Amino acid sequence: MSTHGSHATVPSRMVMARRRGAIAGPLLMLLGAWGAIVPFIGHYFGYGYTPDNTWTWTAARGWMEVAPGAGAFLGGAIVTYSAHRAAASLGGWLAALSGAWFVLGSVFTPWWNPGFIGRPMGNTTHIILERVGMFSGLGVLVVFLAGVALGRFSVIGVRDAAIAQRQIDAYRQIEDAPVLPDETEAATTTSTRNRELHETTH
Repeated sequence: MSTHGSHATVPSRMVMARRRGAIAGPLLMLLGAWGAIVPFIGHYFGYGYTPDNTWTWTAARGWMEVAPGAGAFLGGAIVTYSAHRAAASLGGWLAALSGAWFVLGSVFTPWWNPGFIGRPMGNTTHIILERVGMFSGLGVLVVFLAGVALGRFSVIGVRDAAIAQRQIDAYRQIEDAPVLPDETEAATTTSTRNRELHETTH
C-alpha cells in the first residue's frame, strides 16, 4: 500500500465553492463591459462625453475607460469561474483597482497626460448622470462589488472544507490502490525470461 499520500491530511485552505463569486462576478463583468463600451455607443441615445461621434477612438478613452473596463471585466470573469481562493482574490483585486481607476484616473492625468477625455454633454442633469454613470459612480460600484467578493473569499466555510476533504480523500484512494504491472511491461519481461531460459538450456 502506497504511503506517498500520507502528507495530505489537512484540507487545502485554497479550495472554495464557485458559488462564492456567482453574484458579484457577473455583475463586475457587466459593469466592466459597460464602462469600456459606453464611450463609443452612448451617443446613440444622447449619453456621453465629447467628441459626440459614435465609435470614435481617442487615447484618453482607451486609458481612462476601455482599460479599466477591461480590467473589471477580466477580474469579474476570474471571480465568477475560479474555485481557487488565491486566483479568485487576484480577480477581485484586479476589479477593485479598475474601479478605483474609473474614479481617480482623471486626478492623475496631469502626471502623464493621456489626452483630453472630453466634456459631458447636455443639461445639468445629463452632465451629472454622465459623470456618475461613466466614471465616479461606476467606479465606486465596481470597488464595492469587488470588496464584497474579496470578503466572501476570505471566509473558509464548512462547504469549502468538505470540498477540499473530498478531493484529498479521492487522491489518497488513488495513491493507496494496488499497483498493477503494465501489461506491455509484463509481456516483455516474460519474453525476456523465456529467451534467457532457452539460451541456457541450449
